[in-house]
Amino acid sequence: MKKLSARRRHPLAAVVVLLLALAATGGLYAAFAPAGKAQADDSAQSLTIKEGKKLYEVGCASCHGTGGQGSSDGPSLVGVGAAAVDFQVGTGRMPAATSQGAQVPRKKVVYNQAQIDQLATYIASLGAGPNVPTKEQYGPAGADIAKGGELFRTNCAQCHNFTGKGGALTKGKFAPSLEGVAPKHIYEAMQTGPQNMPSFPDTTLSSKNKKDIIAYLNAVNGDKTENPGGLELGGLGPVTEGLFAWIFGLGALITVAVWVAARTAKAKKS
Repeated sequence: MKKLSARRRHPLAAVVVLLLALAATGGLYAAFAPAGKAQADDSAQSLTIKEGKKLYEVGCASCHGTGGQGSSDGPSLVGVGAAAVDFQVGTGRMPAATSQGAQVPRKKVVYNQAQIDQLATYIASLGAGPNVPTKEQYGPAGADIAKGGELFRTNCAQCHNFTGKGGALTKGKFAPSLEGVAPKHIYEAMQTGPQNMPSFPDTTLSSKNKKDIIAYLNAVNGDKTENPGGLELGGLGPVTEGLFAWIFGLGALITVAVWVAARTAKAKKS
């Protein structure tokens, strides 16, 4: 007992006790805190999936099947990913109208963003697919507009026109205008390839390439108060430019020719 009492009075006894207490506290935190956080995250994720499933059963299951497996009225949604849902529902294309043409057009959005996120989370739980992009992925910071223009003209202009004004396709289909479309939705369209559009995964167009294309579209469809190219004629390319030349250019030449002929005839009479 005298030896034990002497050790307790040792100058380093307090330091040893403090170190043991810190080690015990750290061990308890490592053992319990991460598990509690993980359980909270899992609970929130499960709740989001549950709410998304409720929305799906009401607004989507009649066409896409009760488990997203698809039907004769709608394709399977297994593996399409959250990005496809965010694009289709966020642009109002889904839910589709009961009667539609060759393709589903953009229309008024039915769900708010919180509901769209719930639907996207539920569909993502059915199978892995492209995720919703972050602002860093589609934002203008670090983008190369010139490179984006080159990529757009190579991969997209054949359908969407070189300034993204859109254009006609076969059998009543069309490439929609990209003017006024949110950068996030443009990124998601390149990721997922909605309707008639091919998909451009990162193996084809990298995330940086997509950012550059979006920056180019923002530049050509941005402020129109000063256009260095002059009158753009709708930005639709050689069709409108050629039509303008035929109507106004040729019309002006005919007018001048008639005027010269009339002056010559009048001079001969006098």
